[in-house]
Parts: sequence; C-alpha cells; structure tokens
Amino acid sequence: MKINRINLPAVNPYKANQLKAEQAEQQNKLKTDKLEISSKAKQLSEMSPIATERNERVQQLKKQVESGTYQVDADQLASNLVKYFKK
Repeated sequence: MKINRINLPAVNPYKANQLKAEQAEQQNKLKTDKLEISSKAKQLSEMSPIATERNERVQQLKKQVESGTYQVDADQLASNLVKYFKK
C-alpha cells in the first residue's frame, strides 16, 4: 500500500525564520519614540524677568569693558570684599 501526501505544505524552517525576522523588523519600524513636555517644564524653560535683566546688564558691562570705559569703584569693591569674607 502506498501513502501519498495530499495537500501538505512544504515545510522550510529557514523560510519560517526569515518571515519571523521580517515581521519583527516591520514591527520595530512602526514603534517610534515620543517626547512630551509638560506646561510646567515649558514655563521653567522660558526666561524669567530677572534673568532677562541680568543678561542685559552683562551685555552692557561687556560693551563697557571692550570699549575701555568701564570704571571700577575701588571703595565699593573693598567694602564688598570685606562683607564677603566676614560671613
């Protein structure tokens, strides 16, 4: 008696592994990273009025130093140094 294989698909383990790898790769492509910034973080990242004023003052001092018009008040500098080191 002879038994014939009827309607059995050909099994190729290498092809099955390849298909699994391709499917995994496609799923990885669909995944993307997301970044959400809270409103509090946005608010903190904005320049505060104090920082803006300080930045303007620094720019003003830079211009004075570059042009050679910046004058140091020696008495005030000395008193500030004494206050700092007495802490």
